[in-house]
Amino acid sequence: MKMLFQSLKLSKTWIVFTIHIISCSISMAQSGITIAEKTKNMKPYNGFINYYWDESTGKIWLQIDELDKEILYQTSLPAGLGSNDVGLDRGVMGTTYIVKFSRTANKVLMIEPNYAYRAVSGGEAEKRAVEQSFAQSTIWGFTVAAETGGSVLVDATDFIMRDALKVSNRLRGSKQGNYNLDAGRSAIYLPRSKNFPLNTELETTLTFINTDGQTGNFVNSVTPAPEAITLRVHHSFAQLPDNNFQTRLYDARSPYITNSYFDYSSPVNEPIQKNTILRHRLEKKDPSALKSEAIKPIIYYLDNGTPEPIRSALMEGAGWWNQAFEAAGFINAFQVKILPETADPMDLRYNMINWVHRSTRGWSYGDAVVDPRTGEIIKGNVTLGSLRVRQDYLIAQGLLAPFENNALPADDKMLKMALQRLKQLSAHEIGHTIGLMHNYISSSQNRASVMDYPPPMVTLNASNEIDLNNAYTNEIGEWDKVSIQYGYSQFPKGTNEAEALNKILSNAAKNGLTFISDRDARDPAGLHPEAHLWDNGNDPVKELKNVMNVRSKALSKFGLNNIPQGTPMAMLEDVLVPVYLFHRYQVEAVSKQVGGMYYSYAIKGDGQMVTRSVSKEVQLEALKALADCMDPKALTLPESIIRLIPPRPAGYGNSKELFTRRTGLVFDPLAAAETAADMPLSFLFNASRLNRMVQYQASNKGLGVDEMISLLIAKTWKSPRLNGMEGLIQKQNEQLLLTYLLSASINDDASFATKAQIHKSLEDLKTYAGAQLKATTDNTYKGYLILTLDRMKTPEKAKPTLHPIAPPGAPIGCMMDEI
Repeated sequence: MKMLFQSLKLSKTWIVFTIHIISCSISMAQSGITIAEKTKNMKPYNGFINYYWDESTGKIWLQIDELDKEILYQTSLPAGLGSNDVGLDRGVMGTTYIVKFSRTANKVLMIEPNYAYRAVSGGEAEKRAVEQSFAQSTIWGFTVAAETGGSVLVDATDFIMRDALKVSNRLRGSKQGNYNLDAGRSAIYLPRSKNFPLNTELETTLTFINTDGQTGNFVNSVTPAPEAITLRVHHSFAQLPDNNFQTRLYDARSPYITNSYFDYSSPVNEPIQKNTILRHRLEKKDPSALKSEAIKPIIYYLDNGTPEPIRSALMEGAGWWNQAFEAAGFINAFQVKILPETADPMDLRYNMINWVHRSTRGWSYGDAVVDPRTGEIIKGNVTLGSLRVRQDYLIAQGLLAPFENNALPADDKMLKMALQRLKQLSAHEIGHTIGLMHNYISSSQNRASVMDYPPPMVTLNASNEIDLNNAYTNEIGEWDKVSIQYGYSQFPKGTNEAEALNKILSNAAKNGLTFISDRDARDPAGLHPEAHLWDNGNDPVKELKNVMNVRSKALSKFGLNNIPQGTPMAMLEDVLVPVYLFHRYQVEAVSKQVGGMYYSYAIKGDGQMVTRSVSKEVQLEALKALADCMDPKALTLPESIIRLIPPRPAGYGNSKELFTRRTGLVFDPLAAAETAADMPLSFLFNASRLNRMVQYQASNKGLGVDEMISLLIAKTWKSPRLNGMEGLIQKQNEQLLLTYLLSASINDDASFATKAQIHKSLEDLKTYAGAQLKATTDNTYKGYLILTLDRMKTPEKAKPTLHPIAPPGAPIGCMMDEI
């Protein structure tokens, strides 16, 4: 038995040894295979990176000829989901990488160097020290399958077929279900896999399956079978630009998006963080000429799937940028063309304007593929949502009530306004892709930039009729010309570039052209009185009064003529919403006067105003204008409108575009009024604003929180009692104000001084309500006052809405567009 066991043990050892020998032989034989032998039955695609298609296995093989050479790698989404809420739009760009293929034995690693940390001017040892101090990223590992000379062949299928755009995470994060990539339902997409001398393009069809059966409403609405979502992902490899690109330093007064990195070779007396601007490469044929054609003009291609008349509008708006480049000394240097049928919009050689369809309206945005070493823009990529134009059309429809004769008039002013907005939108998003940030102060500087967010400028003409003739501009703005001069001007040899650039910005400031961008304008605390989204004019209060007059005129005409013949009457509410809330953005702009402060992005020695508080008189005027917007008379809809809106018919569901309601199926005019009154209160009672007001009152004799509350109480609680619907809205406004007071009184973000003033105001209001309760003989009013006093006992139950109940009425959507 012992000998048998030993015999078996020897046999097993021999088998293991034999298998090891065979394995080594196979491995040695494999490494000895040439690329020609391995690929003899595959279809070759020669180009930047030669690759081979194996029809029998569905695999892609890459032939890597140059190891350790840096190249550009870019992912994108050529066929998307179609849901604005989830994202994943057709044409969206993924991450931009600089990568190199490095070989160790039979492994080839795709490594991304860390360009965020450098030693630009240091020696090799100093550069090596920085490189070794910060992590690199290995994006993928390949196994050498064959080699010839210095070239190696690797199977790239798994790399190309991975979830490179993190689609699964996006779907889970938006609560659409537990989706995972299914390799069995995914494949290489050959029609869009191509090769060129300077770039290699590979595309895949990927299917993501839901593993728990629970799918979200967003994917349910756009996918034929929500348990399986099939998209396409594109991979681009391209040669990096040469080293001749001239970087340009960022100036805080300029509107450029920055390319930032840390240079550890910087002298101790200089900042370690370096900021250069993003821009395309643009050079004059004749650098000495005041105006010259470009060696290589910037060309943008419009999606050839864009229909007329939208196509012409987008082409015209995009072409406005040539005005700015002309001002910077270039002749016909910015061009717009229709994408040729043979071209691929995902090809990195084409700057694209994509016309993208979604199931709901949403934002457009400008993105770019950028060389992270220098900030050179390699590809501009614009995404324009096709449904956004319909929102502008709807706004005009609500303002004009044009269907008096049950047909559109020959002069369709609504379409004219919507197309004019599209021109501006096209220019705006391209602006991001040529390097520019938003400039939200431009609306107060005579609409000086297409990089602001413009509402339609609507007025009442001499006949007291609504006039849309000047709704949007029809050219590039003066600030945009300054921007392009700063970013793209090519100065004659011998010019001190730093001085020339400083002069451009200094002269602009002297001419009243400045720059305030996103963080400031979008801050919910609203500090800068002139920096806002969707506002008009250099006097916010004056424009609010104009907007309220336009709103009043539109509501006085509102009725059957606001919808075309054959439209369900319930659809009147869709048109009513943007008219009823027509003032919403100007309200927010005016609120920034209260507790506001003027300031600039001044730099030492430039002579600009640095900071200046808004005077108490201006703040009071703004506060009174905001209080007028809460007037029950302004918020009460006439019965003639209310009775025209029945419950929605079958097949027409409610949506977030409509007012919320507490009345079941029937339209709720009180809910509409609550939405409108909530907005100014939510802006005014921001804790940061209240804290500033207390400090400004103490140091600058500004408007105090106690004074603001006293005025609001006088306009609500202490104003004459109203009846009917106006009376209900009056009480609703009072309770909304009380909600904000109670919440602010216990808000941890409010300073002690702020809370003290609010507590005093609440105590005064409590005394007033108690006195009213004793004096009144009206049982309804008694009940109301009892409710008020009862609410004051539990401030922790007061939950201000901060206006999420408002329909997302931004003229172009409800999210942020960004590069």
